[in-house]
Amino acid sequence: MQIPVIDIFAGPGGLGEGFSALGQTQGAPYFRVALSVEKDSVAHQTLELRAFFRQFRHNLAPEEYYAFLRGELDRQELFRAYPDEAQAAKDHAWHAELGTPEVDATIDGRISKAVAGHEKWVLIGGPPCQAYSLIGRARNSKQREKADKDVRNILYIEYLNIVARYRPAVFVMENVKGMLSSRVDGHRIFDRIIADLERPSEGTRYRIFSLVKKGLAQCGSQYSPEDFIVECEQYGVPQARHRVILLGIREDLAEKRIPGILRKAETVTVSDVLRGLPPVRSGLSRNMDDPDLWAEMVRQGTDRRWLKGARRIGGNAVAERLESVLSSVEVPDFDRGGEFLPCSSNVSENLAWWYHDSRLNGVCNHMARTHIIKDIYRYAYASCFGEIWGRSPLLREYPPDLLPEHKNAKTGHFEDRFRVQIFDKPSTTVTSHMSKDGHYYIHPDPAQLRSLTVREAARLQTFPDNYFFCGNRTQQYVQVGNAVPPLLAYQIAEIVRDLLEKV
Repeated sequence: MQIPVIDIFAGPGGLGEGFSALGQTQGAPYFRVALSVEKDSVAHQTLELRAFFRQFRHNLAPEEYYAFLRGELDRQELFRAYPDEAQAAKDHAWHAELGTPEVDATIDGRISKAVAGHEKWVLIGGPPCQAYSLIGRARNSKQREKADKDVRNILYIEYLNIVARYRPAVFVMENVKGMLSSRVDGHRIFDRIIADLERPSEGTRYRIFSLVKKGLAQCGSQYSPEDFIVECEQYGVPQARHRVILLGIREDLAEKRIPGILRKAETVTVSDVLRGLPPVRSGLSRNMDDPDLWAEMVRQGTDRRWLKGARRIGGNAVAERLESVLSSVEVPDFDRGGEFLPCSSNVSENLAWWYHDSRLNGVCNHMARTHIIKDIYRYAYASCFGEIWGRSPLLREYPPDLLPEHKNAKTGHFEDRFRVQIFDKPSTTVTSHMSKDGHYYIHPDPAQLRSLTVREAARLQTFPDNYFFCGNRTQQYVQVGNAVPPLLAYQIAEIVRDLLEKV
C-alpha cells in the first residue's frame, strides 16, 4: 500500500517528484503524493499537470500527453480526453495560500482525505525562504524593523501547525542555509524552529535528524547548525546547491530505529547533463531578431577594440579562441529553440534512467532568451575564458570596453556580475534570479553565445525531461530556480522508506 505524502509550499513539485518516483519503474511507487499545496497560480498549473501524468503507471501515460508537450493540443483538450484522471489531478494539486481564513476552514477535510486513515504518512515542503536568504537580509539591513516583522520569516509556523495537528510519521523541511544565521527580534531563528519542531504540541515530540551525519539529532553540544546543510553536488546533483534539510521523525518511531544518511556519489558535471541537448542561439534584443542579422552582428565582434583587450587580459589562447568562434559562427539547426523541439536529446549514460523518456522524442522548454549585442560579446569572452582557464572570469579580468556601464563596475563589489558555467564541474546554484537576466548562467559552449534555457536549468536541477513547466519563460525560470532537485528528493525518499519499513 502506497504511503501518502503531503507537499506544502510545493513550488513546481521538486520534492514531491523525488518521492513519487521511488519504485515507479518497477510499477509500484512506494509513495503517493496525495496533496500538493501551492499559492502561485502558474506553479500550481505545473503541479496539476504533473499530478495528471502520475495517474498513469510508468511508461503508460497516454499519447495525448505527449501531443500536449508537442503543442498539438491544449491543456483543456488533454484533460477532456481523460476526465477521471484530470479530476484526480485537480483534487491532488490544491491552489491555496496557507494561513488564510478560507484555507483554514477547509484544510482539515483535505488532509483527512489525503491521508485516509494511514498511521504512516509523510509531510514535505519548504516555507518561502526569501527573508532567510543572505541577499534578502543584506537588502533589509537598513530596515531592521521591517526585516524582523517580515511575514516570510515566520511562515514556517504554518508548517509547524500541520505537524502539531496531524502528527505525520515523518516530515522533511527544506530551506536556504541563510536561515542558520537569520535572526528575528535578536534571536537566531534556527534555534526557534528546532525547538518548536521538537515539541509542536502538548504530548507530541519529534527528533530532528541530519541527513549527512549519522545518528545526529536534537539541539545539543554535539552538533552545530551547519551539520544540517546538504551540499547537493556530493550526492549526484550537477549543481553546487547547499540547503538546510531537516528530517523529523515522531518520537515513538525514532525510538525504534535511527535513520540512514545520504550516500555520497560520483561528481556529475554540467557536461554530463547539457552536452546532449540541441544547440540553440541567443536572440537579439533592441533589434529585430533575425538569424542572419544575429550572425552578422556576432561576426562584427572580430573588428571591435575589445578583442585586443581580451588578448592582453585573457591571454593569447583566449583571444585566438574568441576570434575563431566569432568569425565562424553559424545559426544552429533549431535557431533559438522553442517550447518543443522534435529531436534526439542525450544525457550521460548513467543518468538516462532518471532523465530520459523514450516516448518524448524531443525537448521541452528549450527556448533561448534575447540579449543585447554587448552582452553577447561578454558571454563569448566569458565562455572562451572558462574553456581555457577552467573558471569564470572576474569582472576585473574583462576587457575594459566590455565592462558594464555601472557605477560599481570598477569598485570590486561587482566581480561576479557575469558568470559562465564550466563543463567539467557542477554548476553554481540555480536560483529564481535567472528569471531577471542570464548573466549568472552563461552557457559554457562559446558557439552558442547565450545564457541557459529553462530546460538546461531544469536538467541542472535534475527534473526529468518529460517534466513540463507551465507559464511564460520568466515564470518557468522562477519555478525551476525555487525548486528542490528531484534526484536529491529521491534519495531522501529512500531513507524515509527504509525507516518506515522497519518501524
